[in-house]
Amino acid sequence: MAGKVTMADIAQMAGVTKSTVSRYFNGGYVKEETREKIRKAAEANGYSPNAFARLKARESGVVGVVVPSLNSTISGRVITSIDRYLREEGYETLIKNSDHQIQLELANIRRLMSLNVDGILISSISIVEEHRELLGNSPVPVVVLAQEYSEGISVVDDDYEAGFAMGKYVGETHPRRAAYLGVTEEDRAVGVVRKRGVLDGLKSCGVDSIRVLTGDYSYESGQNMTGQLLAEGGADAIICATDRLAFGAYRILHECGLSIPEDVSVAGFGGYDESTLLTPQLTTVKFDSYAVGYLGAETLLKCIRREPVPKKQVVSFQLIEGGSVRRP
Repeated sequence: MAGKVTMADIAQMAGVTKSTVSRYFNGGYVKEETREKIRKAAEANGYSPNAFARLKARESGVVGVVVPSLNSTISGRVITSIDRYLREEGYETLIKNSDHQIQLELANIRRLMSLNVDGILISSISIVEEHRELLGNSPVPVVVLAQEYSEGISVVDDDYEAGFAMGKYVGETHPRRAAYLGVTEEDRAVGVVRKRGVLDGLKSCGVDSIRVLTGDYSYESGQNMTGQLLAEGGADAIICATDRLAFGAYRILHECGLSIPEDVSVAGFGGYDESTLLTPQLTTVKFDSYAVGYLGAETLLKCIRREPVPKKQVVSFQLIEGGSVRRP
């Protein structure tokens, strides 16, 4: 056949409708006999639909994914799990990075909606009023990861219980001066819910003297907050909102000649592989980020297929005992 072969050409050669060919390439249900006709026609003509061209179709076979960063261990796990699941189900993933900026996150969501993807997964920084308005009027199904979204569907970590478990674990060592290195309340899951769990866990053990410092997610912020803490009198137990902040705390404590855990206990959240390389190994909470991605992708596809789904699913955690918290 002269010229570029189109989906309409394949449909004509196979004796089926164009929508049936589209459904075949998008992983939808097509009878086996019909699938074989389409497959033979496509192979005979070297036809393979372009994923981005398919975005214009009513059923694109593409799912949009919005994440807060691309250099985060947690984001990496979530994206990997999402991509594996969707690929097995015949879907492509289109990933947008928000770089921890809410306005960029909102712009990414709008862009994906304009591309007519079949659905959107959002690993959100925070749910603000603009999110509620945008998602409430979304033309496609949306599942929110990491943040609870009461007006819609979400898959979240058990941040409060994880925080409480770590706070209690450290609180049982009866620190005289405990500190929490956190992030801003813009990220509600980590900045509010996880922090509240940690503080409640410490207080359940009678620890009331708790210094709270706030920074961002970076290694540098962990160093800066630890330096500030030491300049203001120090602490004998430091709980960090993420492992990356704990890495920064380790460096400053070592530079100041303080021993972990003999002088200062240190704990984190994340369960990064790098945490096992520290000396001593970091005591941390590991969330099942692969499960978050898998559940999110599975739930979104059910929404696309108009199947019933839970409004909220909570993923469990594991407290990993390293050697960085002094035990009584």
